[in-house]
Amino acid sequence: MSFTRKIHKGGKVYLAEVENRRINGKVVQKHIRYVGRQADDRVVLAASISDATVESVRLRGPLLVLNHLAEEIGLSSLLGKFGNEILSLVYAHCIDYKSVNQMTRWFERSDLAMLLDLENVTESRLLAALDSLEAADPVLLQKRIFTSVAAKYELDAKGIVYDVTNTYLYGKKCSLAKPGHDKEGVKGRPLIQIGLGTTQKDGIPVFHKAYNGNTHDSKTFRDAVTTFKQYGFKDGIVVFDRGISSGPNQNDIEKLGWKVLCGLPMNSVLKRAVTKIAAKKDFTTYRNRVKLNGSVFYTTEMSHEIAGVRGKIAICFNEARKREIKESRYDEISRAETLLAKGKRIKDGLRKYFDRKGNLLQRKLTEAEEMDGYSVIFTTAKLPPAEMIEMYFAKDLVEKAFHCLKGIVGLRPIRHWLYNRVVAHVFICYLAYLLLSMLKLRLKSIGMSPTECLEELDSLYRVYIRDERKGFKLSKTVALNKKQEEILKTIDKKLLALV
Repeated sequence: MSFTRKIHKGGKVYLAEVENRRINGKVVQKHIRYVGRQADDRVVLAASISDATVESVRLRGPLLVLNHLAEEIGLSSLLGKFGNEILSLVYAHCIDYKSVNQMTRWFERSDLAMLLDLENVTESRLLAALDSLEAADPVLLQKRIFTSVAAKYELDAKGIVYDVTNTYLYGKKCSLAKPGHDKEGVKGRPLIQIGLGTTQKDGIPVFHKAYNGNTHDSKTFRDAVTTFKQYGFKDGIVVFDRGISSGPNQNDIEKLGWKVLCGLPMNSVLKRAVTKIAAKKDFTTYRNRVKLNGSVFYTTEMSHEIAGVRGKIAICFNEARKREIKESRYDEISRAETLLAKGKRIKDGLRKYFDRKGNLLQRKLTEAEEMDGYSVIFTTAKLPPAEMIEMYFAKDLVEKAFHCLKGIVGLRPIRHWLYNRVVAHVFICYLAYLLLSMLKLRLKSIGMSPTECLEELDSLYRVYIRDERKGFKLSKTVALNKKQEEILKTIDKKLLALV
């Protein structure tokens, strides 16, 4: 594929159309024709403007940034034979998700072919790329990718946040899809579970895995512990939600030499402990107060043991959260009373508050309110209560990652039905989130989100011009505005020379 090269001679800048050719294993640049010259940042063509025709206008800005980040960690070579094809799908998920059968059109209106040196990409090639991704050893591949990212960004991997979400598929033919507990509350959809681990400090994804939709969260974590071993993580702290905690998991983490910080489900033992603490007059006083991002917690700690693993719990109370839960429940009960009066069905979770005649059971409502605003955190690390609260309640990195996966990078819904394509689709979304999280680190100094960045660069196009009479071609990126220039300088000043 030909491109325009700048030639500096005698204090002037001349433009020539050239192309790279591989001869005897070496890339040699072949001159095709003289195009014109550059003066005062403007291109002066060696032809009449009447002979020039705009051949195409292609999106370049967001792709340039994403490709730069991928090149810095050698992502294409890590992905193997179809590395560039896979990257084209990853970039599409970051910017403007299209299904595989629409990707060829997207190629035509973007500068992907030039940036990735891809021509005549077909649907069959992209599907072959997906199949190659699924065929690779997922743990080894993700380990190599994370090692490269960690080296580039000097990441601290001493803390891992782990969580599980699920998403649904179209159709019911995929063997991975099973009925399970849909976290969006919709019944009857075929689901898959996705476990994701990120670095605690920066939210950079470390590993992920897809599971059957009926796999319990705690079981996915036991599998994740095996991944910890394969990565060679020797010590640190792992943070996860209350739905994942179990005796076997706590023992597995202790055997790894890691510490744990997790939420615990409110069982009868913990309810008694919370009730006892709540009855103390000095619990909600200044000495027990912890403030985190505008939220106020009152907390106290005590020793606790899970399946022989010794640690401590912090009993936390958030008064604002208690009011919020209470009012939300009252709103739901009010709507349920209206529906029952009309002889209509109500949500399964609300039936316990009413008798057979539709009368409100105040006792049940009072029982439900007892634990509102209370939560229990367990740790085996030597952390003060304030630090436990900060680390646990600031663990929304994975929740934000799942939001990004499902929304921005197009995880949901999954339209493939073959097992290998479903797994590969999730991997593509994972890689897209990886690039966005890397971009977030680069933009930290200017307080801009990755989405805002890509949207700002969305107007940065490259115009391809062809001279009808002389037959030469010329390409030129539209002028940068100040905000776009600031973004590119922040990410890497080298990008300015590539626009």
